[in-house]
Amino acid sequence: MSYFNERTAYITLNNGIMQRKIGKGCPLGSDSGPGFWTLQYNSLLNLEYTKNTKVIAYADDLMILVKGTTQVEVENYANIETHKVVKWAKNNKIDFNDKKSKTMILRNNEEQTQ
Repeated sequence: MSYFNERTAYITLNNGIMQRKIGKGCPLGSDSGPGFWTLQYNSLLNLEYTKNTKVIAYADDLMILVKGTTQVEVENYANIETHKVVKWAKNNKIDFNDKKSKTMILRNNEEQTQ
């Protein structure tokens, strides 16, 4: 009756079939799945971020770019924005894989020599 309700996943193991009810998530392999994901993900992209922040999404990956004049300032902005994303994920019942998450600090070498 509904695209999102009463879904069941099946797997065949050792000549037997296991099934499990699925209560959340976007159905994989469907024509509509990417569109539904985009609708939900847009709410993440449209959060109010600081002026020093740019958020970029590609498929189900997310990049948060922050800039600042010092490393401490960059870390503070990154923490603020990360907390917003974590809160959004919790409210939307989405889990991010901590093991696949990375942090990278880039510096402008011209500014360091001045």
